[in-house]
Amino acid sequence: MASPKHKKSKMRKRQRVAQNEKAILASVQTCPVCGGLKQAHHVCPQCGTYKGRKVLSVTAK
Repeated sequence: MASPKHKKSKMRKRQRVAQNEKAILASVQTCPVCGGLKQAHHVCPQCGTYKGRKVLSVTAK
């Protein structure tokens, strides 16, 4: 099995991890029902709706 020839710097590791965060932040949208922030193609955590239908029962805090 191949072994790394050189040590990966902290900056290079952090840049790789930061790319994943950018993808998540770019896919944040507003919910059409309640207006809260939610990830694209996911159930809204505030109201529990997906594509305009009630999917989860969410209790108020």
